[in-house]
Amino acid sequence: PFFSLNRKKMNLKSERRGIHVDQSELLCKKGCGYYGNPAWQGFCSKCWREEYHKARQKQIQEDWELAERLQREEEEAYASSQSTQGAQSLTFSKFEEKKTNEKTRKVTTVKKFFTASSRAGAKKAEIQEAKAPSPSINRQASIETDRVSKEFIEFLKTYHKPGQDIYKQCKLFLDTMNHKRDLSIEEQSECAQDFYQNVADKLQTRWKVPPEKVEKAMDQIEKYIMTRQYKYVFCPETTDDEKKDLAVQKRIRALHWVTPQMLCVPVNEEIPEVSDMVVKAITDIIEMDSKRVPRDKLACITKCSKHIFNAIKITKNEPASADDFLPTLIYIVLKGNPPRLQSNIQYITRFCNPSRLMTGEDGYYFTNLCCAVAFIEKLDAQSLNLSQEDFDRFMTGQTSPKKQESDSFSPDVCLGVKQMCKSLDLLSQLNERQERIVSEAKKLEKDLIDWTDGITKEVEDIVEKYPLEIKPKSQALAAIDSENVENDKLPPPLQPQVYAG
Repeated sequence: PFFSLNRKKMNLKSERRGIHVDQSELLCKKGCGYYGNPAWQGFCSKCWREEYHKARQKQIQEDWELAERLQREEEEAYASSQSTQGAQSLTFSKFEEKKTNEKTRKVTTVKKFFTASSRAGAKKAEIQEAKAPSPSINRQASIETDRVSKEFIEFLKTYHKPGQDIYKQCKLFLDTMNHKRDLSIEEQSECAQDFYQNVADKLQTRWKVPPEKVEKAMDQIEKYIMTRQYKYVFCPETTDDEKKDLAVQKRIRALHWVTPQMLCVPVNEEIPEVSDMVVKAITDIIEMDSKRVPRDKLACITKCSKHIFNAIKITKNEPASADDFLPTLIYIVLKGNPPRLQSNIQYITRFCNPSRLMTGEDGYYFTNLCCAVAFIEKLDAQSLNLSQEDFDRFMTGQTSPKKQESDSFSPDVCLGVKQMCKSLDLLSQLNERQERIVSEAKKLEKDLIDWTDGITKEVEDIVEKYPLEIKPKSQALAAIDSENVENDKLPPPLQPQVYAG
């Protein structure tokens, strides 16, 4: 080799200078007779390539064995977690993620040896492998999800080292939830609540974060996680949330006739400002369904409740009380009929930060909304101070509560409204007359059927008491001359004769 020739020239120069050079120190360690290179650990170029290939093959074999061992351990850990459902903690999840990352790194190293022929190609493949998304979250993210992710990362930058740990914990939790799709929604809810509790404890104890910053961090964590998990955990197919939504919606539609006076609602919608507050409250309660984060849904409920309090305050010229608030909230729900009401309530209950539900005004207003829905589901005649007959007629749509008489309107009311009320009153009277006619016709039909049945029964009783006896047919009478045996000796009968005059 070229390096060996240079080494020979160097030895000649050393001998000329009177320097003794041990030739055995310059030979290859493997004993091939060539000169070795100190940069190659004393081997010549040929022997160094052979040793390098042997070391690389050995490394590849060790990597494959490690990958297989990690695969077996992961399968055993997954089987153990399935046998003890819900018992897996964040510590085990962190250990499992560490094993998965180590396995991925080793397998990537093995792939690099086989697929990359040059160092540049190997480096490029490694960079692409590192940038590839995780299979557990390999799906098209929406614009809102991307925006929330960017906001979450920017928010965590203010926390420095704790922010990095928080982000790792959130990513680990999302990967864990993606592997738990087969669990029931209650078990997924328990996992989310445990995660909230663990992160809050770490923020307070390990990272010594002030309480006010802990609350802000938990809000951002909930927003980031639930935005990504929304379509999987909101109204899942494994629950009967959709069936309950339809039942509540149908019930509210059947109660469209309920008036504020029946519920003792202290709100006067004839006041323009109060009417605007009622419209805003209805808009907020309907807007709740368009939000993804439980905290945002609670915010809609809170805004709706504050508009209700303002409407009551304007009407009564005094602050509203809890006794005034709940009936008004029931009236707003009946008037607005929010979409997927039960699904939103269940979603908030399952995945909202528990500290927000148990304390603060959000939790208070949410509790009142749950009470309002429960009241609507069990609403009866006694709740509205009505007779059962009137309640049934209102529910079936046979009639509606009496409208305001036109004479009681103020002079400012337009003629069209008065004419409309008169027409509604006339239709109500015609409806009552029609119902009365139909009722009397049904009664007459029943009387005719009863009379026919009575006559039929009487005839059957008479026939049974006096049965009809039919005598056999009598024999025909004999001829006058039947006893005269000598009738052949009688003269023939006289025949009429005609004489010409």
